[in-house]
Parts: sequence; C-alpha cells; structure tokens
Amino acid sequence: MTWDKKILIVNPGSTSTKIGVFTQGKMIVNQSVKHDDAELRKFPTIWDQYDFRRDAIFKVLQDNDLSMGEMDAIACRGGNVRPLPGGIYRICPKMIEDMKSGIYGGHPINVGGLVAFDLGNQFNIPVLTADPPMTDELCISARYSGIPQISRQSSFHALNQKATARKIAAELGKKYEEINLIVTHLGGGISVGAHRRGKIIDVNNALDGDGPFSPERAGSLPAGDLVKLCFSGEYSKTEILKMLTGGGGLYAYLGTTDAQEIERRIAAGDQKAAAVYEAMIYQVAKEIGACAAVLEGEVDVIALTGSLVYSKVLLNSLQKKIAFIAPVMLNPGENEMEALADAAMRYLNNEEALSIYSQEQAA
Repeated sequence: MTWDKKILIVNPGSTSTKIGVFTQGKMIVNQSVKHDDAELRKFPTIWDQYDFRRDAIFKVLQDNDLSMGEMDAIACRGGNVRPLPGGIYRICPKMIEDMKSGIYGGHPINVGGLVAFDLGNQFNIPVLTADPPMTDELCISARYSGIPQISRQSSFHALNQKATARKIAAELGKKYEEINLIVTHLGGGISVGAHRRGKIIDVNNALDGDGPFSPERAGSLPAGDLVKLCFSGEYSKTEILKMLTGGGGLYAYLGTTDAQEIERRIAAGDQKAAAVYEAMIYQVAKEIGACAAVLEGEVDVIALTGSLVYSKVLLNSLQKKIAFIAPVMLNPGENEMEALADAAMRYLNNEEALSIYSQEQAA
C-alpha cells in the first residue's frame, strides 16, 4: 500500500473529539480534544455543537502547522445511519439526512459527519467513512428473535472488528475473505462477531441488546424478569434504559467501569469483585463458543481486541476457556483512527471500490 497521501481523521465522541493526520504510514498528529461537561451542556442538541466541533479541528491543524488545503481526504467515524453492509462509503447528502432524522439514534459522531461533509465540499476533497456501527451482514437465521415483532439488530464495534480481522488475516498471509474468525471487542461495550469469508454473519447487539455484560452494559437478560422489572412501577423507561446501557454490567455490581480499579480490588482480596469480573469473562467465553457453533467449528483464529485486552487477569482466564476452539491472537486497543486511515488509503490507492449508500450517491 502506498502511503504518500495525507488523511485527516475525525472521530467525535461524547466527551472528546479525536483528531489525527496520517501520512507516509504514520500518524503525525494524534490528539484527543477533551470537552468539559459544562461546555457541552450549553448546547441543547448535538447539532448545536457544529461550530464547537469544527473549531476543534481547525485549532489542532493550526497548532501543528497544517491546513485543510494539504489534505487528500477526510475519514470520519461512521454515524447513526441505516443498516448497511461493511465497506468504504463516501459521505453523501442522503447519509447526512438519515443522521439528522434521528431514526437510527443520536450521537456526536453524527454532527462530526456533517462537519466533515461540509469541509470536504469547501476544500473539494473526498469525505469517507468505513464500517459504521450499523454495519449489517447478518445471515437470515441470526435475525430471528423468537418474537415476530422483534428482529435482532446489528449494532456493534464494526470498524475495529473489521480492521482487526484484516490485520490478523494479513499476519496469517491470507486475505480476510479467505478465512473464518471470531473477533471479540472488549471495551466499555463487548461484541463477539462470527466472521465467515469477509462477512460478519452473526454478532451480538453490543449497544442495548444482547451478548455478555460489559463494564457498562447489561447484555442478555432473563426476558421474563426484565418485563416484571419494567412493570414493577419502581422505575421509569429512562431508568430502565440506563440500566441496559451506561449503568449496567460491572458498574451496576461494583460502582465502577475501571478494570484496573477492579483488579486492584481483586488483588486486595475483594471476593465480590473477583466473582463479578469472572462472570463477565465467563459470558464472553460462552458467546465465543456460540460463534464457533455458527461457524460449524471451522474457526481459523480467535482475535481479541479492545482496551480490556491489556488486562492480564482477563486474558489468563479467558484464554483457558477458549483456546481449545482455535489459536488466540491479540490486537489490543480501539484502533479506530488507524482503521479509518487504512480504509481511506485503500480507496485512494484503488484497492477497494466505494460501496453505495443510495441511488443519489451512485448518480
């Protein structure tokens, strides 16, 4: 791959905007601009943050003696758009319209997409995104929930899962489309995906659906007990939803999402912390086993990625449970910035064609 282009990477989060510049295979700028909660509360909606987020980008470029005119492309982390296959997409008006509608969810990545789109138009450079969270390649059987009114949804760490799968395949001397993997993203949310020949045919809804509980999410729950909790009269809809995402998992049991803090408690003899942490690991292993069944036992490798892969306590326990399935390979960290840069370069080097979001874009 030729890396002679210069790529601006924009990755907005709830409390920060990560900004990077890649060239010659290196990230020459890698800055996370932290946003004070009091600052963000001044904006009634995420769309009111437009100038705030745009100005953060310009300041980082200015501080590093760079300008938009030097960029060959912008790559922005995907927003809340309609379900679509994995791939590289050019951010288009229809995508912006769908993000603004709120139908698919609201997140600061949406306003980041609009900022990037406008900058691309202003400076006449392509604006790309790749493997957004709503990436959907589920096989037909994976969509059935057991209740006709509910269809299983694909919402997970698609960008890092796909990037990890490609990296592992390259290390094996193969293409992503030639192997079967189980990729497990271990972070604030946990997703376990069954990758078959370049497609993620099954994965848990890591936002508010199912799968293992995580540092802040409840994962799969006993359905009957959840219904009883909802109708107990003790909790509002907002409170229940908070239990599922943001206030569930390790946080609900231990009051923290910090794995290092939990491991310190375990080392100090906290048996509850040890039991809860091990239960999370147990559920991750169980989900990996389920994906092995989906792939009918034909698993070339299990890849572990995300921030929790730095935890030796977690790795020691998890690897004992899953090593019998396939070799385990590690790719720690979120890797989102690198994944976006790699996708942009694949496009600029004509190594991967754009996927089409809408007929409007195709025209």
